[in-house]
Amino acid sequence: MPSSLEYACRRGAPFACLIVAIAACSTGGDSARVDSASLPPAQEAFWASLTALCGNAYGGSVAESEPPDTVMGRAALVMHVRECEGDTIRVPFHVGDDRSRTWVITRTATGLRLKHDHRHADGTPDSVTMYGGDTQAAGDPARQDFHADSLTASLIPAARANVWTIEIRDGRFAYALRREGTPRRFRAEFALGTTVPTPPAPWGSPP
Repeated sequence: MPSSLEYACRRGAPFACLIVAIAACSTGGDSARVDSASLPPAQEAFWASLTALCGNAYGGSVAESEPPDTVMGRAALVMHVRECEGDTIRVPFHVGDDRSRTWVITRTATGLRLKHDHRHADGTPDSVTMYGGDTQAAGDPARQDFHADSLTASLIPAARANVWTIEIRDGRFAYALRREGTPRRFRAEFALGTTVPTPPAPWGSPP
């Protein structure tokens, strides 16, 4: 079986290839490093690309929204790869002064999982929180799709056909949503070439 680095390079994903090479050369014991031996090579490369961003924050904007999102379309968007510990990566997603959202990516026995942790300003969970889904295939070193799970279907019946996507390619991080069988689409993109100041902690997290 080819290594994650060989897989990323053969698939023509230079950014993922570079990140995996850097990760492979590191001998430090920092919290961003995880044992990803249980993942398929494509997901191992994706995980390495994501953890390589840990500690950094990036500004972005809405690239696609159907129906139009009038709030996010006007707000400053910042994603912060804040915590990389063991099998969990937490990425707060700030929309202006709204610090209610955190993307939680975890490694499971069957692949990768994406959840949305939504909080109120006092730190208490929102009534609709921890929805998301799991990968159904090995995917690509630069892209992973997460299909809505049963919890999502129970919390948000209309979202049972949701597929969320995270991409890390060509110096860009993208978070996207599509709802199969409908026009519903959303995509936010963040340039990885320049970091922005670290934002405050998301609601419900220690400073």
